[in-house]
Amino acid sequence: MIRDFKTRIFCQENQLSRREVDASDRIWTARVDEFFRQRDILPPPNDPLEYAAAFEAIFPLEAQRRQYIADKIALGNPSFGHRVFGALLSAGRIPCIFTTNFDPLIEQASNSAVQLLPTESRSLLTVAAIDSADRAIRAMGESDWPLLVKIHGDYQSLKIKNTGSELEVQDSKMRRVLTSACERFGLVVVGYSGRDFSVMEALEEALKSPDRFPSGLYWINGTPDNMLPAVKQLLDKATAAGVPTSVVKVPTFDELAADVIRDFVDLPAEMLKHVMEAQKPAALAPVNPPTTPARKYPVLRFSALLVEQLPLCARKIELETPSTTASIRTLLKEANVRAVVACNGREVAAFGNDQKLLQALEPLGPKLSGTITLRPERDSWALGLLYDALVRTLSRKRPLTQRLRNTGHALLVASDRPNEPSENIAQRAHVLSALKKAYDAPLTGNVPILKLPYAEGINVRLDRFNDMWWLGFDPFTFVDVPHDKKTAQSTDGANIHQPYRGDPAGDWRRERWARKYNGNWAAIIDAWAKLLVADPEISLTALGVPSAEGVDAHFKLSPTTAWSSPSHHHAYFERTQ
Repeated sequence: MIRDFKTRIFCQENQLSRREVDASDRIWTARVDEFFRQRDILPPPNDPLEYAAAFEAIFPLEAQRRQYIADKIALGNPSFGHRVFGALLSAGRIPCIFTTNFDPLIEQASNSAVQLLPTESRSLLTVAAIDSADRAIRAMGESDWPLLVKIHGDYQSLKIKNTGSELEVQDSKMRRVLTSACERFGLVVVGYSGRDFSVMEALEEALKSPDRFPSGLYWINGTPDNMLPAVKQLLDKATAAGVPTSVVKVPTFDELAADVIRDFVDLPAEMLKHVMEAQKPAALAPVNPPTTPARKYPVLRFSALLVEQLPLCARKIELETPSTTASIRTLLKEANVRAVVACNGREVAAFGNDQKLLQALEPLGPKLSGTITLRPERDSWALGLLYDALVRTLSRKRPLTQRLRNTGHALLVASDRPNEPSENIAQRAHVLSALKKAYDAPLTGNVPILKLPYAEGINVRLDRFNDMWWLGFDPFTFVDVPHDKKTAQSTDGANIHQPYRGDPAGDWRRERWARKYNGNWAAIIDAWAKLLVADPEISLTALGVPSAEGVDAHFKLSPTTAWSSPSHHHAYFERTQ
């Protein structure tokens, strides 16, 4: 949740669309973290107030926070760990659980497990939240187990504790229930950070009782070295008070649950079977290592070319009015200006003619501001800029058309155009002759029966390996399939009013490639490599902009594809040793 809140704040402060930022991408994560390090917007990372401050900054109203949590909870299902603890509750192995979570996963797991017991042996779970604290007091007083207490409320409660002011003062009745439990039982703390002042104060209050933690205090943590100061202070005070304390390192909740039922607690057979159905398969499995000696000759030829030169500097343009990459591209298209751009609020990185860029971006108040260094290994926006520039470079002065999409970039063999001069057609056929020979089939045409246009092409990617950049290209047959706004025609000329769904040309494509064995693949890879690198001594440019008029993207590719081991001398083999 903290990561989500920080990403939302980052987008708001930089006027970015939430869709432009991938919070799961470690490059974006590092950029967001750097943004907060430089600005005094939230408490520092791992500060007890960080969660509450971030939550309230994004959702200032309690109803909004409750709705956010309800939406998140709707996506969840009990994990293996939840099933284990639900079974432990239902089987009477754990008397009570206190949780700061809002979700119903433990209740769901307990309700499923208890149904496996004989009717006369069932003990139904009592659940108490902030608005039903009296229920928890009664259960504790009458030893009515099992009991689940939600210290911060249930997601369906009218009040839930999320923000600094809410977390600062714990409900007095809930405090009494928690301290009472700490006077009767030992306490095992699992997966809790200790961020809440109110909860930690309640645990310290329990230390004042002569009956404090009679069976000890155990803190389960995946990274004990990173525990908050409040947790260390509590454990030190407990040790000084004579309470048996221990910090136990267990990487995940599921691993803890597996250890408990394997080594310490027996469950009824039916319950154990029910629990184990949710266990994840082993990630590691024993295998026999190869015993044959490694071959000295290449085993695999890769469809990848070494990028010997990569543009690491672009024009920097500052804007008076913040914008987005998509809006900048729209302005360029309307002005008929050829350029490659990436925009982050008021800053644009661009390849193209300086004056034409300034004219096209005039509504945004542009100003040339030198150049900007590109670090594609660290910044995803820089990698995206180079992707666009590379595809433009490889399609320039070649019979290839570019296809730029969020899901990936591609290059397709260009088809003949109506009324095109015959010399142009002849020149294209000459350049593509080696590729056509390798495919041993037409490179463009229409899919039989479906009459859908197709073109051979490659999906393009940039990969970094051994501190070097590689151009990867994957041959693929592209078929233009009409969907929502298009209709196709059957062989008798009648309109097909139902749009295609899925991949109607999938069977045809598989049949087209089924008989292309190793020799065919090697020839196809070789033909594409020669087409992409017509002259290895010439630096390739994206736009052909003279250095005096702007900044262009210059690439240089090795003509030799990568192999699984060296078959001949090449400079990049020396660099990989």
